[in-house]
Amino acid sequence: MLAAVVFAAVIAYAAALAYSNHVHDRDLEEDVRSVAKMLQDTHSTGSLPGQVKFLIEYDTAGRNYFAVESRRHGRVSGSTQLISRRSNVLIRGSAVLYDAQVGNVPVRAISATLPSPGEASDTLTVTVAETLHDRQASAREILLLIVPIQLFLIAVLLALVWHGVRFGLRILDPLTQRLAARDRELEPITDADVPVEILPLTRTIDGLFARLRSLVQLHERFIADAAHQLRTPLAGLSLHAERAANASRVEERDASLAFVQELAGRVARTSSQLLALTLAEAPLGDARAMVAVDLASLVPGILGQHVQRALNDGVDLGFDGTGGPLWISGDPNSLRELLDNLVDNAIVYAGRGGTVTVALGSTASGEACLRVDDDGPGVPSPLLDRLGERFFRTPQAVAGGTGLGLAIVRRIARRHGALAAFGASGLGGLRVEIRFPRYDPP
Repeated sequence: MLAAVVFAAVIAYAAALAYSNHVHDRDLEEDVRSVAKMLQDTHSTGSLPGQVKFLIEYDTAGRNYFAVESRRHGRVSGSTQLISRRSNVLIRGSAVLYDAQVGNVPVRAISATLPSPGEASDTLTVTVAETLHDRQASAREILLLIVPIQLFLIAVLLALVWHGVRFGLRILDPLTQRLAARDRELEPITDADVPVEILPLTRTIDGLFARLRSLVQLHERFIADAAHQLRTPLAGLSLHAERAANASRVEERDASLAFVQELAGRVARTSSQLLALTLAEAPLGDARAMVAVDLASLVPGILGQHVQRALNDGVDLGFDGTGGPLWISGDPNSLRELLDNLVDNAIVYAGRGGTVTVALGSTASGEACLRVDDDGPGVPSPLLDRLGERFFRTPQAVAGGTGLGLAIVRRIARRHGALAAFGASGLGGLRVEIRFPRYDPP
């Protein structure tokens, strides 16, 4: 506001000076006309009485100058100091205003020509000039009148702003008190008492609280699941380790250690599955991690890592690919986790001598389709809809599983905007089909 006052003062002074110049220029025109009329009335050849000279030159605020010049006789009358023109000013007919100097003092001058009243063959040039002091003084007076008014208005405006802000922010007191009374609640803060001006802020905070609630719930669920799933194998580990330590025969110790090894593997697998499920359920706040992925290149590489296990388990693991690339937008690490769980689940249920086939293709609607078939016992039709639930296991489930593999698959598919479908396989077992939206890389 102070900068605005300075700027306004400069503009006001410029405007006042322009107005003052206009008024004084008009007065100069009146003066030169008066001198010309006086010469005509007296039929003078250019000389003026002393009293007239005094009246023309007298000015309480500055100094006036005049000169009467004859075309034939030169300077006839005028002030002691000469009025020198700053530039070539051609004086013809009507009065002409211009800037001039008297000594080193800048002045504003006006000149007019008229026929000599006392000599018909001669012409007179009458010049009247005044210093700029009175013009500048008038502009300063106008400025000194305007600036205090502007300062007063700004002071009133500041007072109104201060009062308005102080009074207006009181409507935030209920919201502040409500937030201060909270402990660990992450419920929305937007309510009827929230001013409409800050609704975008409170809604953004509500969105943040919702994400935090999701993360907290995910954390609590992970702890509860871990406690539930690991309690039994950890208790078994402790029991068989104690038996191995107290065993009197080598056979008993070896049997207990075998159980310990089996339970340790089960704990490790359960922990890994729980972590994978937690990552799959985490809110997808990093959509930037999604990149263009060619399933036709990614899937064979992942299957190659399962070949040795399939050979060891006596399972025929096959792949039916496409003739070209199959692009989707996805996270390669999550897709690896998805396929690992599908292939692992299929190998376990196919059993020795079984067959597992992984196929890639396109649906009639243009979606990218990943399909895994096995010839295991399959899943009864009434239970197909429950596949993908956390910890759900069918009556035909193989012992040692966690019930998390297909849950991880479904959640990773959901993160990619894909649909996971379960049904009967043409091989006689279970078919899992993941349909991804196609993506055209730039």
